[in-house]
Amino acid sequence: VQLQASGGGLAQAGGSLRLSCAASGRTFSSYVVGWFRRAPGKEREFVAAISWTGGSISYQASEKGRFTISRDNAKNTVYLQMNSLKPEDTAVYYCAATLSWGKRNRASYDSWGQGTQVTVSS
Repeated sequence: VQLQASGGGLAQAGGSLRLSCAASGRTFSSYVVGWFRRAPGKEREFVAAISWTGGSISYQASEKGRFTISRDNAKNTVYLQMNSLKPEDTAVYYCAATLSWGKRNRASYDSWGQGTQVTVSS
């Protein structure tokens, strides 16, 4: 599956952005999709993941309650709604796909989108 992330941009602290991850291929619903981010000078880290039909969702603890991941398999798209943004959310956000649920490490994800920049100003 090929992925393309979009929706990044500049937001003020406390604001919101919605990222989209569009996938190509007829087997999109076979994949678990995750969002990762890489902040300047830091390693790429797990943000959230959603299972094949959206029945299971996992968040990094620091984002739970502020970020919401969802998917629309009819549109081959996964979303990440980000609210109450903080300057520390500034990062390049990547979507990625894997066949297995419960994975938070980068190595478990086989397909990656190109990343979209999110910048949050204070």
